[in-house]
Amino acid sequence: MAPGHVAYGMRASYGMTHVTADHITAWERGTSLPSASELAALAGALWCSPSQLIGAPRNLREHRLARGLAVEDIARATGLDVHAYHHMESTGEWTGTSRQSVALAGVLALNPRDFITVTGLDGELTQMLHDAVGTRWQAHTRPIARLLSMDRRELSGPLREMHQEYQALMTATLSRAGGSSASGEAGQRYLEEILDHFWSKLPPAGAGS
Repeated sequence: MAPGHVAYGMRASYGMTHVTADHITAWERGTSLPSASELAALAGALWCSPSQLIGAPRNLREHRLARGLAVEDIARATGLDVHAYHHMESTGEWTGTSRQSVALAGVLALNPRDFITVTGLDGELTQMLHDAVGTRWQAHTRPIARLLSMDRRELSGPLREMHQEYQALMTATLSRAGGSSASGEAGQRYLEEILDHFWSKLPPAGAGS
């Protein structure tokens, strides 16, 4: 459909009287973004869902739009002031409490990986995982569970396994027989890829429940 036809469909069927072909063209090029209501109308005019237009959501705003929710909806669900949530969404810096984090994950149907990514907590989780594999992993189960809003019992297996893998690499590095630079590089690479190792070992949502 040409931009003009799409704009006409949004005006005629969804009351978006302000939308023109120029709006559609700008959205296609990514030079501007539709609001939640505009995205819902656009999806309706194209006979698809908002999530199909966005693709894989990469940030809080895209997850919100994919769910067809307004900023006010998220603020209400999480108990945040509208302006406070809007600021977090704009900056990508989530500063909500543990309770608000659980509410955010619920209203946006975020799995732990998406939650950590869209709230900008990747660096904090990475450091926690480095500490867990390098020292006593048991001591880090609770803070990691709190960060992810998960039951810490679900983390015991993945953290134990990662600790064993990393320690095996470090043992090979330090041993007389296997103390090669390749072993040391493997340990460093493991740390660099630690988030991927963690997510691959995490049980699927709902497993064991």
